[in-house]
This record gives sequence, C-alpha cells and structure tokens, in this order.
Amino acid sequence: MRVISGEDVPVPVQFAHVTGWLAFRSWLSSTSWRWFVGCGCTIIALSLMACHSDPSASAQQNRPEASVPKETSPPKQVKVVRVLDTPLERTTVALGSLAAFDQATISVKVPGRLRSITVDLGSLVQRGQLIAQIEPQDYQLRVQQAEAAVAQARVRLGLPTTGTNDNIDQEQTSLVRQASVLADEARANRDRLASLLEQGITPRAQVDTAEASYKVALSRLEDAREEIHNRRAVLAQRRSELEIARQQLADVSVHAPFDGAIQEKRASVGEYLAAGAPLATIVRMDPLRLRAEVPEREVPNVRVGQTVRVTTEGDPNVYTGRIARLSPTITPQNRMLMVEAEVKNTDGALRPGSFARAEIVTDDRGMALTVPTRSIINFAGVEKIIVVKDGKSVEKAITTRRRTTEWTEVVSGVTVGEAVVLEPGNLQSGQAVTVVE
Repeated sequence: MRVISGEDVPVPVQFAHVTGWLAFRSWLSSTSWRWFVGCGCTIIALSLMACHSDPSASAQQNRPEASVPKETSPPKQVKVVRVLDTPLERTTVALGSLAAFDQATISVKVPGRLRSITVDLGSLVQRGQLIAQIEPQDYQLRVQQAEAAVAQARVRLGLPTTGTNDNIDQEQTSLVRQASVLADEARANRDRLASLLEQGITPRAQVDTAEASYKVALSRLEDAREEIHNRRAVLAQRRSELEIARQQLADVSVHAPFDGAIQEKRASVGEYLAAGAPLATIVRMDPLRLRAEVPEREVPNVRVGQTVRVTTEGDPNVYTGRIARLSPTITPQNRMLMVEAEVKNTDGALRPGSFARAEIVTDDRGMALTVPTRSIINFAGVEKIIVVKDGKSVEKAITTRRRTTEWTEVVSGVTVGEAVVLEPGNLQSGQAVTVVE
C-alpha cells in the first residue's frame, strides 16, 4: 500500500500506476502537444540554416586574400562623317488638291433624236474628235429648202439659179430697163408736144397730159430700181437662211472642244434631246491645277513663277510645276493664302481631285547644315546624334527640318565640322570609341 496525492488513502500500487498514465495522456492531449510540435519545428529550421551556412563559410575561407583586377573592354570602332554646310533650297510646304485645268459640259446645239455617241466614262478624246451625232435628215431637208429659196431669189434678179456671185448692175435688169424705156418715151412725147404748142398747132391740154405721163414714167423707173434693191436684199436674206440651215446640219455632229477625258456620260442613243441638253462632261488632264493654301507667315516668300514639287498619296513620284496665280486676299477664317500652280501631267498619272502635298521653292540659293539620315537616333519623339569628342561618344539632341533617304537638314544642336557617328546602333554616351575609315 502507498500514499497517493498526499492523502492518507491506501491504494494498491498497480492502480496508482494506471491512474498516473491516464492523467499524463489527458494533459498531453489538451494543451502541451502544441508546445512539443513548436519545439520540433524550431529545431528542424535551425538544422537547415546550419547546413546552408557551411558552404558559404568554407568558400570564404578558401577565397584568396588578394583580389584579381577586372579587365577593361577595348574601345568600340565607329565610322564618322562631318557635319556639312550644304547649298540647300528653302521651301514652304502647302497642302491642297489637284483640279482639272478645264472642265466643260458638252451639249447639243440643235434638238433631235440622238443617233450615236462614241464615248463613255474614262474615254480619252482629242480636240475635234466626233463625240455624238443627232439624226440629220430634218436638217438636210432644211438645207435643200434654203437652197431653193436662194435660187428663186437669184432668178428674180436675172441671175443663174446656181452660183455664189450675187453682184448685179441694177440698170441692166429687165425691170429697170423696161421702166427706163417707158420714161424715155414719155419724155420724148412731152418734148414733141411742147414744140407743137409753141407753133400753136397742139392745144395746151395735150402738153399737160404728156407732162403728167412723163412724171409717171419717172416714178415707175424709181419703183423698178427700188424693187431691184428689195430683191437683192431678199437674196441676201435667203443666203443667210441657207447658212443657218447648213450650220444646223453641221451642229448635229458634236465634237470635243479640247484634249481631255470623259468624266461622265449623260445621254444614250435614242433619246430625244432639246437644244442645250448635256451629252457628257469632259476634263482637261494636262496640265492640272494645284490649289493649295499657304500660311500667312510664308506669304511674303511666295511669288508667281516659283517652282513647285508635288507628291500625292500612294505615288512615290515627284511632279514639278510652277506657281501661276495668287489670290489677292487672305482667307480671314484660317489666315491662309490660296495659290494655284500648273503641274505637268503628260502621262496622265495624276488625277483631278487627289490630295496633294506641295513644296514651294522660295529660295534656291540657301545654305543648311546636313547629316546622313542613318546617323539620327529617334527615341520617344526626341531626335539625337552621337558625336566623337576626345575619344569618347557624346550624345546630342538636335532639331531637324527637311529629310530625304540620304540626308537630313539640322536646324540646331550641331556645328559645321563635328564628327558624327554614321551608324550608332547601341552605342552609349561616354563610351570609348576609335574612329576607322
């Protein structure tokens, strides 16, 4: 028998051992197992840190005390070009559009049914080329009618029915000659009776009758002459009517007024067209008009006769022309001056209505600094070049203006003679370089 828990209670020894083990398990399951797990994790972590620290420590022990100096990279070889002061034109850029030099709506002059039309959209025509024709039968009949009227008028004047010479001596016409003979007879009769009156043979009444007959004969002679004048006027009128009929017959054929191309066909065969009805629209393609607007600040430099270089969207070719006309006023809304240039279009590559960019050469004797285009670095909208100075590369920001595939005009940032790296690539500012030929 033992004493358990300090109490004087007799308990068997076997029961005491069982009771103690159950109490230990109860305590371990309630709280203390968390503490044991934490201790275990801490021991494992410390063991791993010790394992990782050993190689670094040994490496530090094996590292030689004396440090080895680094090897410097050799200078980079580069090609350079000099900034040049190049003779360069001064230009003004203007935007505008191309327009046909001439544009006309071709119409019929005489009414009638359209017999034929030989053009369509895009057809190229030359001046005088037949475009369309109206039925000519009605106008042919009108010509014949007018010719008959002329022949009739010529006959009344005593001329042949055919011929173009309408000159005539009116005194030799039958009408005037007949009236002249009657007048001569009346005068002779009057004179004879006047002599008999003086002799007292003829009464005074007969002499007065003869005098009146003579005056009537003179009046008829004047009427005959006036009738000849009238007939000559009628002949001239018939001649005019004949020319009108012939002109109308000629107008049934419609011809191109100038060299160009058909922009629009507006009539078809079989239509009855009134006088003035449109047939087609024609445009002159060579030269073309360039209408562009120049800013007000550039107006003093723009003059008639200056050279213009024109480019259009999608066409790599450059076309030349000359300023032909300047507007007398500046547009108040946008402060622009309208200019017109004539641009050659011999091969027809340019089309009216196209958007165009024009460079107006305002001074062909100016000087400007230039560098090769491939020497310029463009990063984030900033243009730079790299120059060589004291064996090192130096980066400089520049401002450019005109540019081609070969050269670029530099407005500021460089001076004449500076050595510019031709193809900088990934060259950095401050890097040592060696210039090679």
